[in-house]
Amino acid sequence: MTAPALQHITVLLDEAVDALLADATGRGDGLWIDATFGRGGHSRRMLSRLPPGARLLAFDKDPEAIQEAARIQDARFSIRHAGFRELADLSPQSAAGVLLDLGISSPQIDSPERGFSFRFDGPLDMRMDTTRGQSVAEWLADAPVDQISEVIREYGEERFAGPIAKAIVARRQERGPLVRTAELADLVAGAVKTREAGQNPATRTFQALRIFINAELEELQQALEACLQVLEPGGRLVVISFHSLEDRIVKQFIALHSRQVFDRRAPFAPPRAMQLEALARVRPSAAEVAANPRSRSAIMRVARRTEA
Repeated sequence: MTAPALQHITVLLDEAVDALLADATGRGDGLWIDATFGRGGHSRRMLSRLPPGARLLAFDKDPEAIQEAARIQDARFSIRHAGFRELADLSPQSAAGVLLDLGISSPQIDSPERGFSFRFDGPLDMRMDTTRGQSVAEWLADAPVDQISEVIREYGEERFAGPIAKAIVARRQERGPLVRTAELADLVAGAVKTREAGQNPATRTFQALRIFINAELEELQQALEACLQVLEPGGRLVVISFHSLEDRIVKQFIALHSRQVFDRRAPFAPPRAMQLEALARVRPSAAEVAANPRSRSAIMRVARRTEA
């Protein structure tokens, strides 16, 4: 199948920027962070609304995103070729707001050479940062069956993780390692006995391998902890997630830090003050989903750093 023209439609564009900048009065000349630049939709909208004295710092691991960012000619803007876990390198309480737009962009999905999609044949890569790290093909070439099964089950919530893992290893032993996305998609289709209506049988497996090879959930947890440190009092955190594993981490993180914590070992000690205030949970409108079906699973959560 031929890949379509690459185009990215930013999900929850206005809602995210509105939520991030809602408390910007009095702090508009501060530092704002787009921790997942992607193709720059949120960054460009933020720059259109931030005052001349503000600064916008973006992060992204994808070299193609860095190339796209070079097109922004605005002295207030800068970008780092790094994952958002490196928010931890910023000074404490230095940011007025942080935006995390998780998942992958349409150009990444629709570029066969990136290996993210089961719809287009390409090299079995899936790395967000193609300049470093191990590709999915390289990992599958040596990984034991139990580890493959665990990854597909935990990160893809796939019922047939065991049969899929066994099929991958059997194929490896018989004809050599998988190197193409079409090979993997066909193999998974043969191992999955029942299919969800409207969903390709390879969907969950591809999701799982992408999340694993990029350590996405571990990096998300580290980034959230970093956000708690870099946000100044009153600063806002906005996170857009696209599947339940991500959203569960975000939801639980905000909930944990939105309440006082008592130390059971020291019952008379004062509790640790709440550090976040949960503000909103937002889903795309029906109109947005109709215009961009890839937005249908998005959930945006908004929180504010407390004054404590």
